[in-house]
Amino acid sequence: MTNSKPAKKPKPTIILVINSGSSTIKYQLLELATESVLLKGLIEGIGQQQGSHHYQWIDEAGLQQENEITLDQPNYVDSFTAIAKALSELQSVQPSAIGHRVVHGGEQFSKPTLIDADILTSIEQLSTLAPLHNPANILGIKACLALYPAIPQVAIFDTAFHQSMPDYAYRYAVPESWYRDYGIRRYGFHGTSHHYVANKAADYLNKPLETLNLISLHLGNGASAAAIQQGQCIDTSMGFTPLEGLMMGTRCGDIDPSIPLYIEQVTNNNSHQVSQQLNNDSGLKGIAGTQDMREVIKASEAGDKASELAINMYCYRIKKVIGAYIAALGSLDAIIFTGGIGENSAMIRQRCCDKMDTLGIDIDSQLNAQANESDVFTINSAQGKIPLLVIKTNEELQIAYEVARKTDHLW
Repeated sequence: MTNSKPAKKPKPTIILVINSGSSTIKYQLLELATESVLLKGLIEGIGQQQGSHHYQWIDEAGLQQENEITLDQPNYVDSFTAIAKALSELQSVQPSAIGHRVVHGGEQFSKPTLIDADILTSIEQLSTLAPLHNPANILGIKACLALYPAIPQVAIFDTAFHQSMPDYAYRYAVPESWYRDYGIRRYGFHGTSHHYVANKAADYLNKPLETLNLISLHLGNGASAAAIQQGQCIDTSMGFTPLEGLMMGTRCGDIDPSIPLYIEQVTNNNSHQVSQQLNNDSGLKGIAGTQDMREVIKASEAGDKASELAINMYCYRIKKVIGAYIAALGSLDAIIFTGGIGENSAMIRQRCCDKMDTLGIDIDSQLNAQANESDVFTINSAQGKIPLLVIKTNEELQIAYEVARKTDHLW
């Protein structure tokens, strides 16, 4: 007897991922069945006299094509119209859902969320917590909704992965009214990256994520650490804003909170000026004169004392966080290095792990120094009790998978 039931229609797996900034838009069109990037692009110069749109795509013959066009006085509507035109060059390939990276979800959003008018209003209300990021994210969402009203669109929040932190980890010892009335608490950022590499670590170790305790170190121009216990974030180094925590490219990380008040008094700078210095002129740049870790390392190797100091400060803070998070977790199954510096700088990884063998952390200098193109590779020695993993992060792919799971019932 033949089965008369029609074949089940396959679920679309093509997801457009959007990352809207104040003057740029990054995007990727991903095919999840093969985890391949069908189209990716960058629009720069939004709000300026002249912008540009550079994009690459795979044509029907499987060949990579590339194009760059000039945009005159581009705004968000113009930019997304340009993206739609680039999508049209793929002919039959179009997204089945769209994912938007949104920096701040506050306490309200702990999961991927389908966007409608009410959700958009809620995201707009959170702009006071991320005035440099959420407004741009919102403009991108609105422009995309206007172009693709029939396609489901999902907000993926940078802060969401950290919403599992217990109250004693996310609360600050400040007046209760500050938390109640103004939302002063630790939110954490880079959540999509931490979530992605945690899953990749579980796959690599061939163990369920829910059984693992991990420390994830996202080290790039921005840097943060996360303590992940049985798949849930229980602490993270960034706080109310991305300024807290580790030393970064241009951000100071942890400092005495009285310092900005003192600097205001002795320099007659206002709070905005001091904030600019802490966010844009501190970190590696403040100590070594450049935010580019490659240049800092090069100068250090040439004998520059300021650059050597910057590296020592940078790695020392990471080592302190590793020790603190081991104490918080109780046991540890792996440490993950990711982000531009974490993935590419053997010297920084080495410095972060030196003289930590009493904690079970022992790096293999030869493995660490070898060039490795794998998405995941190990750099711990045979004597090291704790696996040390280098994992290439892929926030766009993580967003795409979360969008696919969220919209599964709509297909």
